[in-house]
Amino acid sequence: MKKLLAGVLVAVILAVQAPAAAPAKSRGGVMGFIAGCCFGVRTAGAYNDGKEIHWREWVLLIPVANIVFSIWNGIDGANGWTTKDFATQYGSTYY
Repeated sequence: MKKLLAGVLVAVILAVQAPAAAPAKSRGGVMGFIAGCCFGVRTAGAYNDGKEIHWREWVLLIPVANIVFSIWNGIDGANGWTTKDFATQYGSTYY
C-alpha cells in the first residue's frame, strides 16, 4: 500500500510540473480533466484561465489528511473568507 501511495504521489507531482510551464492559452487537456474530476468545475475553470491548483486542494486527494483540510476549508468558508482574501494571503497565482 505504501508503494502504491508513493507511486501515485510521484505521478501527481510529475503531471503537475509539466503543464505548469505551459502558457495559459494552451491549458486544458489532462490537467484540466484532473482539475474538473477531482476538484470541481470552479477549479477546472480557474486552471484553464491560467491559475494554478492550490496545495490545499491537492491535499484533499490524500486519505485521512483530506478530512483535516476539509474542516479547515469549511472553517475558512464559515468565517467569510473570499477569493480576494485568499489572493492576498497566497498570491494571485492561485486566486
